[in-house]
Amino acid sequence: MVFKAAAVHAAPVFMDKKASTQKAIDFIKKAEQESIELLVFPETFIPGYPYFIECYPPLMQVGALNDYREASVEIDGPEIAAIQTAAKESGVAVVLGISECVSGGFTCFNSQVFIDKNGQLLGVHRKLQPTYVERTVWAQGGGHTLRTFNSELGNLGGLACWEHTMNLARQALINEGEQIHAAAWPGLSTMAGFEEVADIQIDAMMKTHALTGQCFVIAASNPVDQTCLDWMEQHLGAQDLVKLGGGWSAIVHPFNSYIADPHTGLEEKLVVGEIDLTQLGPVKVWVDSAGHYSRPEVLKMEVDRKILWSDEENLQQSSKPTSALKESQEALLSDSKV
Repeated sequence: MVFKAAAVHAAPVFMDKKASTQKAIDFIKKAEQESIELLVFPETFIPGYPYFIECYPPLMQVGALNDYREASVEIDGPEIAAIQTAAKESGVAVVLGISECVSGGFTCFNSQVFIDKNGQLLGVHRKLQPTYVERTVWAQGGGHTLRTFNSELGNLGGLACWEHTMNLARQALINEGEQIHAAAWPGLSTMAGFEEVADIQIDAMMKTHALTGQCFVIAASNPVDQTCLDWMEQHLGAQDLVKLGGGWSAIVHPFNSYIADPHTGLEEKLVVGEIDLTQLGPVKVWVDSAGHYSRPEVLKMEVDRKILWSDEENLQQSSKPTSALKESQEALLSDSKV
């Protein structure tokens, strides 16, 4: 199977879930126009990555963290329904990074939502370990959502940001026969102390997973735009620890060549490349980490798949969009700012 895929290198409308949902839908429609069949969005594209957690003392952030929870989205809410409908109408599969709030609750997760070309919700991955101060925002995901999802385009998996440093998390996806990996990132190079090293780190992690997993890797990142910086200054005060720009988006071949060269900075675009799944066979002649290169009699691995959070059982293989979902989309977007 050969098809066009793209990483969405773009910033959301920070802290505005309605406008960010519409922006995601606009990218899905653009993908349809360019005959792209798979779109991978950055980390927490809705409602944006909470860069403020890196910049201000914890006691100053209580109100901002509450605002962020209110801007987060529920899997069964109108925002995801709108994305499902757009995916179905455009025939574009989507891996969407969101800040997910449990239905009717207060706990949030850093999640990736997998939606097939027909609009079906394949499942959700919740980031296993929020990084550093992210733990003030998101709870830990569990092994039940550490999985791949069979789609019309192949076996999809994904991880968010520094989850890629967790070798066994990557191996869990490799063991399930992952063919296409969706990597979601923030604009890491905009943060103080990471200016010179972030893109080098991301490049290394993406190539490592492509080669060790013998899979195609689509990395999508959101640069920091002015809407984000303005929101932080208006709500929390001046800061100089996060700057404009950043981000690193690319598509990497299993043998580490670029299918789509890395793109960085404020310019928003679809980073497009062609995925040819028939190329996996020759690669796996050399090395197959889920098969003849695994040495299972020597190296053993166990993933605890038990349900950690009570709603996880309902996150996988949901139904296709219905007319009711489309009505939710129209109601949601009727007063969008975009």
